[in-house]
Amino acid sequence: MIPLPASLGGTGTLAGWTLQDARYAATWNSGIGSATHGGRWNSIGKHVIYAALDPATAILEVAVHKGFKVLNTVAHNLISFTVTDPALVRVVQPGHVPNPHWLHPIPPNKDQQEFGDQLIDAHPFVLLPSAVSGHSWNLLVNVATALPLVTDIQFERFALDPRLRAKP
Repeated sequence: MIPLPASLGGTGTLAGWTLQDARYAATWNSGIGSATHGGRWNSIGKHVIYAALDPATAILEVAVHKGFKVLNTVAHNLISFTVTDPALVRVVQPGHVPNPHWLHPIPPNKDQQEFGDQLIDAHPFVLLPSAVSGHSWNLLVNVATALPLVTDIQFERFALDPRLRAKP
């Protein structure tokens, strides 16, 4: 279960979640995929782990690119980790993004990626609204600076609920 926030009697820790193809489990923390292809918030060459603050958003972020069929037929790992110092997370509120269209499910552009690169260069962790679910958060992890600040890494085999694949 996801720990309850401190205000509800929980632990108050900050967890990140990412869903990764099991074939690449050994390199889950390398950011090689985002460095090779670029991403919504990073340009090619920038090593970033794309995570979320909850597993459901992490799953949706992958499903939107790969589809539920792949998540149903190719082994994946759901990986969680704890950020040791939440004060090091740069929170970018929707109103602080220069172009509000960047928060919608459109292909990223060079200006958007450069904006993200600047944030990633300046902070080990960056929290931005998700384009898949505007009420959720993406956690960008700067591979160059954040990995020593990540603990309690847990891997679990991911299993897609088959009902998500049952209908065409």
